[in-house]
Amino acid sequence: MPDNSLIKIDDLTKPATVLIEKISEAVGGIFKPFQLIRVAKAEAEADQIRAESQIQVTEIHRRAMRRFLEEEGKKQSNIEDITKKALPLLKENAEPKNVESDWITNFFDKCRIVSNEDMQKLWSRVLAGEANKPGTFSKRTVNLLGDIDKGDAEVFMRLCGFGWMIGNVVPLVFDVQAEIYNLHGLNFGTLSDLEALGFVQFNDIAGFKRMKLPKKFTVFYYGTQMELTFPKEADNELVLGKVLLTRAGQELAPFCGSTPSPGFFEFVYNKWAAQGLVLKREPVPAFEVKMS
Repeated sequence: MPDNSLIKIDDLTKPATVLIEKISEAVGGIFKPFQLIRVAKAEAEADQIRAESQIQVTEIHRRAMRRFLEEEGKKQSNIEDITKKALPLLKENAEPKNVESDWITNFFDKCRIVSNEDMQKLWSRVLAGEANKPGTFSKRTVNLLGDIDKGDAEVFMRLCGFGWMIGNVVPLVFDVQAEIYNLHGLNFGTLSDLEALGFVQFNDIAGFKRMKLPKKFTVFYYGTQMELTFPKEADNELVLGKVLLTRAGQELAPFCGSTPSPGFFEFVYNKWAAQGLVLKREPVPAFEVKMS
């Protein structure tokens, strides 16, 4: 019987080979796309024979079996597409062997119905991120990701385009009615939706602050570093705006595919300068602040 594998194991890097083996152990036969259909068809035919020995199989039974095979074929295709997209993203020092089997099983249980190309790319980045550094994504984050559609993912990606590294990723949303946010689809409604999904905390009244900062404090926006100088020697505060990322949001932010929002660095720079902060900016290597 010919091998229907879509990926030739001999052509892959060692981390990719190990990841496929790990996935196959947890899920089974990932890269034999027709294996599941062949098994299901054989089982279905056996059930049909048994049924016909007792009652006449109706046309509705036959349609149900065809539907089952069609649905499982689509799920298998989605699983393989996401895995293939993840393989080029693996690093040489990836550790797929240390990814928990339960995590892999749960991951593919959530993503097997995902057929949208953009969403598959997001799922593939999550899979590669976990293989590169096991423990990067909790099961809760994977489960929450399973609840979002393409529109939600795009809003989250645009939100992360406003994200500064201030200890961790902080989207600086100072006013939900400001045009610079609304032009990117961020408003009270979309931010409330992201909060309901579990990716952000949204407080449009009081907002959030970073407390007890030293006189000098360094923050980053993608490829640019900024040093803030506060008026006091210690116990300084920095207003962070209306949105914070939850743990799930923090885990997903570096992998969501976000890019810097045009003009936003200058927007924040001017806002902090108006508050009397002394600002010093300089470029830094992109890898230090990479968000995607």
